[in-house]
Amino acid sequence: MQDLSVIVLAAGKGTRMKSRLPKVLQPLAGRPLLAHVLDAASALGGKGITVVYGHGGEQVRAHFPAEGLGWVEQAEQKGTGHAVQVALPQLPPDGRTLILYGDVPLIRPQTLQGLIGKVVDGRSLSLLTLEMADPTGYGRILRDAKGAVQRIVEQKDGTPAELAVREVNTGIFCVPNALLHAWLPKLRNDNKQGEYYLTDIIGLAAAEGVAIHTVPAPQAWEVEGVNDKLQLAALERQHQRNQAEALMRAGVTLLDPARFDLRGTLEHGQDVEIDVNVVIEGRVRFGDGVRIGPNVLLRNAVLGDGVVVKANTVIEDSEVGAGSDLGPFARLRPDSVLGENVHVGNFVELKKARLAKGAKVGHLAYLGDAVIGERVNVSAGVITCNYDGANKHVTTIQDDAFIGSDTQLVAPVTIERGAYVAAGSTITKTAPAGALTICRARDQKSIPGWKRPVKKK
Repeated sequence: MQDLSVIVLAAGKGTRMKSRLPKVLQPLAGRPLLAHVLDAASALGGKGITVVYGHGGEQVRAHFPAEGLGWVEQAEQKGTGHAVQVALPQLPPDGRTLILYGDVPLIRPQTLQGLIGKVVDGRSLSLLTLEMADPTGYGRILRDAKGAVQRIVEQKDGTPAELAVREVNTGIFCVPNALLHAWLPKLRNDNKQGEYYLTDIIGLAAAEGVAIHTVPAPQAWEVEGVNDKLQLAALERQHQRNQAEALMRAGVTLLDPARFDLRGTLEHGQDVEIDVNVVIEGRVRFGDGVRIGPNVLLRNAVLGDGVVVKANTVIEDSEVGAGSDLGPFARLRPDSVLGENVHVGNFVELKKARLAKGAKVGHLAYLGDAVIGERVNVSAGVITCNYDGANKHVTTIQDDAFIGSDTQLVAPVTIERGAYVAAGSTITKTAPAGALTICRARDQKSIPGWKRPVKKK
């Protein structure tokens, strides 16, 4: 749709949100409302997207620094017609323009494509409509005896007979640019709200014999706007239901779709099973046969085939190799990489740790800034002392080593291949290959004049 321009109206203050955050930046599925609208607009292609901003404008612009968007400020909010007027200089003289709203986040590209497809020449326009059991607050679509649209009347300006109409305007239009350039300067604000209504272009179109096409919205939730936290929560749940249904159609087993949150993207293989209260954020990828237990948080994670994640485990910015199992109550902090068939048990925390194939960390351990070899066994209570108060240091444990319980490995330090470290040891220098290393102090001493390490520049 190379002749298509898009205007997104996003200047509203959102007073009913009772928040310092501008309305269009309120989060839905972990992303701003406006981001969802921009995704739908971008999917259509076209010449470009112009965002009309107002309250909290710099904050809104700062949130989308590299999106290739056009920005126009509506310094005074004088209605939807005025909002499009301020964007008018951005529109070329020909082509079509789609008008969207930054607080209507669930509109789908396929619905918009159907709307745009109705405008095939310079003498027709289209608008998205909806039949509502209770249309209170919406502009009503008024038709003549033959069913042709004549105008739209707003709630505050309608007569009782007009307000009895149940077909309403969603505010989403597709209009030839030439008509917008001709009509918008003609808008007047002689109405009860003293605003310039974009909907008044419908009366101008009818008067000039321009064809007015109405397209019914396939789902009411697609055109629902957000004005307060109650409406935001309702659309959040609708969005999550939509995503859950799409995943199940693609073969994922969700044990309770109502208790699942996807706040990003999930790529998956076959035979994936997800238990209740799982939250997925950012970009996550599952191989075949992955099983996720209850109350798990996954953020920017890659899980190989057959990985099992047990209850109450947190995985952030990490990779887990095929056949590995984690938890319950395990935590993988950023930059952790697990090879195949690794076991990370309950109350184990990893940070920037690399565990090779077959390594085991059963329980109650902390491994930070660590490189762990194949088939290494790390017992309960083991920690890597990776921070000296100023700088981080690496612990290296080579293949087939065994670390006994309640051991402290004071980095930088290396445990060589096949070494055994006895329980209760504090290791400060290399433990040689194939030997048993024991370090248990019988006395305590203090070093006077000791100076704290200084952070490296």
